[in-house]
Amino acid sequence: MGNSRLVSNILLFEELSYDCDVLKQEAKNLVSKLTDEQRVIYNTVLEDISCNLGGLFFVYGYGGTGKTFLWRALPSTLRAKRQIVLNVASSGIASLLLLGGRTAHSRFAIPIAINEDSTCNIKQGSHLAELLIKTSLIIWDEAPMMHKHCFEALDRTMRDLLRFVDPNSLSKTFGGKTVVLGGDFRQILPVVPKGTRQDIVSAAVNSSYLWNSCKVLKLTKNLRLNSVTHGVDKQKLEDFANWIADVGDGKTGGTNDGYAEVEIPKNMLLPSNGDHISTIVKSTFPMFVNGNSNHTFLEGRAILTPTLDVVNQVNEYMSALHTSESRTYFSCDNVCKADADNGILGDVHTPEFLNGIRVSGLPNHTLTLKIGSPVMLMRNIDHSIGLCNGTRLIITKLADRIIEAEIMTGANKGTKVLILRMSMSPSDPRLPFKFQRKQFPLMLSYAMTINKSQGQTLSHVGLLLKKSVFVHGQFYVAASRINNPDGLKILIVNDSRTSSTTTINVVYHEVFNNL
Repeated sequence: MGNSRLVSNILLFEELSYDCDVLKQEAKNLVSKLTDEQRVIYNTVLEDISCNLGGLFFVYGYGGTGKTFLWRALPSTLRAKRQIVLNVASSGIASLLLLGGRTAHSRFAIPIAINEDSTCNIKQGSHLAELLIKTSLIIWDEAPMMHKHCFEALDRTMRDLLRFVDPNSLSKTFGGKTVVLGGDFRQILPVVPKGTRQDIVSAAVNSSYLWNSCKVLKLTKNLRLNSVTHGVDKQKLEDFANWIADVGDGKTGGTNDGYAEVEIPKNMLLPSNGDHISTIVKSTFPMFVNGNSNHTFLEGRAILTPTLDVVNQVNEYMSALHTSESRTYFSCDNVCKADADNGILGDVHTPEFLNGIRVSGLPNHTLTLKIGSPVMLMRNIDHSIGLCNGTRLIITKLADRIIEAEIMTGANKGTKVLILRMSMSPSDPRLPFKFQRKQFPLMLSYAMTINKSQGQTLSHVGLLLKKSVFVHGQFYVAASRINNPDGLKILIVNDSRTSSTTTINVVYHEVFNNL
């Protein structure tokens, strides 16, 4: 009966179908390479699970300190013993780094429109409920970028699901399951539309009631510096890593209530000749500008900027430079039925009006693509082959109703995939009505917003600051996409449209208070 139940629950079957012998060897290999800091965290979590203590932990460390290595060692050890580990992350891109990883929203059925009373859409007795009951460990990466209400919704749901197994679960965080959160509070915090500084800090997970039960475990050693090859200036790399850490902590320049002037090192600064887009493009895509549009030169390169309007300007400039076969695709837009029932809205919101709407998270009505252009996926399509919101691809073929593209980075690099049109609705709550846009879920990706770059790993970054960053962590995220000081070039444009050597860095120091 038990075996037939297991087979009928596809979620349990998937999580128990790992090759234990392979994982046992992998765990042995990974554990042997743990640093002292990592080993303390590793042992702490395993002891908590073996004693069934149901602890809540937060692993805090900036990029390069080895969080992802821990996210491999812990699951390998437990899965080798046929224990269930759920690997989730706050973004699709981050989840691709985890074996069996999924986005938290997808795995736990967290509502998109979340509030302080929300619960996850998981019913008692369902396959997902059974999976959670049998889970030994939940690892949730990039936790600081997600709203605290998401964690609280899962907490309430798990307390309820586990009360039939453990009557005391209602008084335990996450129903008594061991949960490890991870991330870096120096990065961008949850996005709160039209939110004040206080709203944003209050939305972070360390402002939740759950934080009182959370034990913070820190990683401080930059392991990337230890892995540099001979011939690389280790001191230069160390200075760069320390500068980025100081930027993230808000220690650079004089501070004025979280807003500080940061002096940019000379080797990173680009001079301005008045044509800022041309300057940043020549620095970031030199081969492309010289006529070589081979897509291998585009891999790992991107221009970052705080605002979407500048992203569109750069992408249009780059597309004009690119001489290749092209096609223009137009979307089909209409007001959602519930709103369209109102005759007045139907008259006002004509197709022409809807076509003109440009909003973050939604492809434009007019989408002009060329063979060899880099694009970014704007929706989660198929996690198993790496097609997540934020995945970058190169266009290889353009047809009437389908687009072929090649994945640029990650474990699935080089895989060719087919992209279809999708019906999408904007998630921006500021829009006074709902409408649907049927279009390919793609946008040109020579440039992207700093927020969109979080979780990306790049080799060359051109940071164009026509406007300075405006929320906590933006400058830090842009500067920390790479681990090579020679790969970062910054162009700052001040009000007089001349170049500058300093820029504003925004750090909400109060978010570090209880770490």
